[in-house]
Amino acid sequence: MMFKFRRLPSTLFLLFIIVVFFSYLVKSRIFIYYGCSEEKFKPNTPFETNLNSLLSLFVSSSSQGLYNSFAIGNDTDTSSESPIYGLYQCRGDLRTPDCTKCIEGAVSQVGLACPYSYSGSLQLDKCLVRFEHFDFLGKLDTDLRFKKCSTSVSHDMQFLKRRDEVLVELGETNQGFRISSSSSIEGFSQCLGDLSPDDCNSCLGEAITKLKNLCGSSEAGDVFLAQCYMRYWISGYHDSPSESSGGDDVGKTIAIVIGVVAGLTAFIVLISFCRRSPG
Repeated sequence: MMFKFRRLPSTLFLLFIIVVFFSYLVKSRIFIYYGCSEEKFKPNTPFETNLNSLLSLFVSSSSQGLYNSFAIGNDTDTSSESPIYGLYQCRGDLRTPDCTKCIEGAVSQVGLACPYSYSGSLQLDKCLVRFEHFDFLGKLDTDLRFKKCSTSVSHDMQFLKRRDEVLVELGETNQGFRISSSSSIEGFSQCLGDLSPDDCNSCLGEAITKLKNLCGSSEAGDVFLAQCYMRYWISGYHDSPSESSGGDDVGKTIAIVIGVVAGLTAFIVLISFCRRSPG
């Protein structure tokens, strides 16, 4: 029995590659949250040009450092519609090559998550990219973006005592990134690089309060605020499944959207291939 192999049309082949790529992203669960402005800009405008330049700067600069911020088009001679401000940041324990890979992934995904948006932010497990139409750099913002608490809880008072010791240490950092542990409890915290030491401590203090109030005695908890985050877990638990915060999240999980789009695209590819096959 002979099989005939036919080439997929180039457009369908490209869609197939997209399906495979995004299926990998969904399975890897690298997304934490994303958020976009409802206000949209028109294609082929100065703002779009500046946004593309900004995203390119994120990638090129990430090969030199784990954090940087930029302002483009904010000259007095330019249109008030074109200025854009943005920053990227990688986790403080990341090597520079790994930072670049993470930023490349975030840059490629933020455009899909926030098409034609004047503002957008996308947090992956190891890096963040953010851009705004207004100057937000260096201005303290402790709004809750995402929280996650484990489904399992501990009724051991010693656990809570050690957990709180770790949280206190994580809240005392003037360098923007800190790792702490006490017995079987581990954690780390980080502020964005545009914050002053005082504002960083204020942000982390708010993160501690939210972790205690929102996660209670959970064995693992993550809180992401606009300009800092804090995570803790009991040893061996960090990579296990946990519950998201549902309606309390400002950011939504883009993986769900991509999964639906990928599924529909795969169906279209399959139907088209069947129609072109003999019999």
